[in-house]
Amino acid sequence: MHIRQYTDADLQAVLDSWEVATRLAHEFMSDEFIAQERSNVANIYLPNTDTWVLEIDANVVGFIALMGNEVGAIFLQPSFHGKGLGKALMDKARELHGKLEVEVFTKNVIGRKFYADYGFRQIEEKHHQPTDQQVLRLKFPG
Repeated sequence: MHIRQYTDADLQAVLDSWEVATRLAHEFMSDEFIAQERSNVANIYLPNTDTWVLEIDANVVGFIALMGNEVGAIFLQPSFHGKGLGKALMDKARELHGKLEVEVFTKNVIGRKFYADYGFRQIEEKHHQPTDQQVLRLKFPG
């Protein structure tokens, strides 16, 4: 396992990890919304975040995107879930920023469990207009 800074050559692998994991954790999102967000990830989010990728055997299998101490995204290919790799990415974010915050959809059971197990605690709940879903804002340390 190796964590390194994102480069433009990682774009397709990052988008693939993002989409597969997004569809798994966000069944309520429409295909249209996911297609638009995939475009946004490539054209808006990645160019404006501090992104780190996780490689196994020289293949990118996940990433974490940071905006200061805000975790904008953390996604792994589902076949790599439960192996401590998400924790390794979050540890990298903590190494860089110490205190962290993140938002997660209430219906994202996978993400909510991951963040709770890591030690994040809820500080706010609000409505996400584009998806008509509730979102929790979490902070670490909790």
